[in-house]
Amino acid sequence: MSDVEKIKKLRQSTGAGFKDCNLALKESAGDLDKAVEILRVKGIAKASKKMSRNANEGVILISGDEKKTSLLEVNCETDFVAKNDNFIDFAKELSKLNNHNSSDLEKLGKTKMQNNNTVEENLVALIAKIGEKITIGRAKTLNHKNSKNYTYQHSIIKDNVSKLGVIVSIENNEKSDTINSFGKQLAMHIAASNPIALTSDQIPSAEIEKEQNLIKEELKNSGKPDEIAKKISIGKINKFKDDNSLMTQDWVMEPKKKVKDIISELSSQKINIIDFIRIKIGE
Repeated sequence: MSDVEKIKKLRQSTGAGFKDCNLALKESAGDLDKAVEILRVKGIAKASKKMSRNANEGVILISGDEKKTSLLEVNCETDFVAKNDNFIDFAKELSKLNNHNSSDLEKLGKTKMQNNNTVEENLVALIAKIGEKITIGRAKTLNHKNSKNYTYQHSIIKDNVSKLGVIVSIENNEKSDTINSFGKQLAMHIAASNPIALTSDQIPSAEIEKEQNLIKEELKNSGKPDEIAKKISIGKINKFKDDNSLMTQDWVMEPKKKVKDIISELSSQKINIIDFIRIKIGE
């Protein structure tokens, strides 16, 4: 086998560049197996150097079916790489495996991909090849009994790859066009309105405390009497809860109504929102 043929074979098996393959073959005295190991070691070294950088770009992927659906975030450093075919192909295969592993990221890392290497090994190789920090970010799988999942993706790059993704799980025993239409609209509403929780009592206490501190600072120098300031503070925090709870948000398609009002109008359909997840790159 000629040197050119060896380089070609090495590039196909490792994804490394021409220069790196050529140097690895010279270092291994033409031994392909040794050259692969040399490239693997160099790839790990390159990847480790890049892990101190910030990876605030990337993609969101949705995989699965209406019963079990998963949302996955894969991060990189630049939007240019987020649209790279090698990055997207890796992310798409990863998304399917994530759904299979129910968003258990530890298991996902050990799972073998189509090339028979693990996710962790392929991630290191991709970082070395592309030259940017790449990480597996947030992930969640919705798989609730007697429920159907509805999805929405915004700023789609390709197929199931986008910049924002939503899954909402609705419990309903009836299969109707009305329910399906509401489910799709609700997923779009969540994408636009970004609720923190389903109801106000489910908003994390840390979020409420943070908002209370902001309101306190806002009213500190207002010159208003303490009793008045206290009433204003209560009003503002209640509005914060309403604005950030899915059930009490203004319905995007008809802002004069709340989400709970729309559900009440569909009460004959016995709709129960079980869970939702929204992930957007950069948030």
